[in-house]
Amino acid sequence: MAVAMAVAGTIGWFVVVSGQPVLNVVFWRCVFGAATLLVVCASKGFLRAISLRVFVLSTLGGIAIVVNWILLFAAYSRASISIATAVYNVQPFILVCFGAIFLAERLTIAKLAWLCLAFVGLLLVVQLDEGAGRAGGSFFVGVLMAFGAAFTWAVAALIAKQLKGTPPHLIALIQMCVGTLLLAPIAGISHVPASLNTWGLLVVIGVVHTGFVYVLMYGAVHKLPTHAQGVLSFIYPIVAIAVDVVAFGHRLVFAQIIGVAAILLAVAGMHKYGGAPTLRPRTAPAHNPRPCSESPCK
Repeated sequence: MAVAMAVAGTIGWFVVVSGQPVLNVVFWRCVFGAATLLVVCASKGFLRAISLRVFVLSTLGGIAIVVNWILLFAAYSRASISIATAVYNVQPFILVCFGAIFLAERLTIAKLAWLCLAFVGLLLVVQLDEGAGRAGGSFFVGVLMAFGAAFTWAVAALIAKQLKGTPPHLIALIQMCVGTLLLAPIAGISHVPASLNTWGLLVVIGVVHTGFVYVLMYGAVHKLPTHAQGVLSFIYPIVAIAVDVVAFGHRLVFAQIIGVAAILLAVAGMHKYGGAPTLRPRTAPAHNPRPCSESPCK
């Protein structure tokens, strides 16, 4: 999980340096990611788990994931990798709200308190600094895109909650295939990258940041308790912000640093004390040695 989150935190650099339009980057990410996950799913026998219900729900989730990537990648060049990543990390709170609205999950005082802290942090993060003021409003557009990316991630997560028991690698494979088909008429073939360097960056985004990271992450969730997953997930925004500072020289002002810290603290608190929803696949229940005649079979 640590390696997966650290690698994922570097994707912003590859997206920006590739110099490709966002739709192209997402298209090739889907192509190379699907190829990688197809090998994994075929080797593990996951392809046999495909059903009409899995296909339909995964397709809907795939549409949300494609929109998620488009918005997040577009936000990098407008609001910076640091700001976009910080805003994007409010996704657990959107999922909590979805759970309360659609799944009748209880919205506790603790959850509301962490939600308020995250909101305060968000206000500090998106303050208009001098550089943003010269950007002609693109900074706020980037912030809105990052928030939209968090929203669509929560939509995909809500759909994934209906697919408990389905191998997550298979869900991701279907999502990658959906993204490829959706974006093929717009990007890809008509805008083929010209340089080998660009191809190399796109291959890394698809194979490493998608296939490799997904395999590591989904393998880890079966071995780690939820609170450990929550703690290790913070490696992603920390690495992303560090990459933004080192590679692009973007430094947050003091209030924004406090805002980022508030958001991350709120997410940590939600995972630890607020009962944040998790997408960890359920493992098979322990075997009950008692025969069914001695206890209700459910």
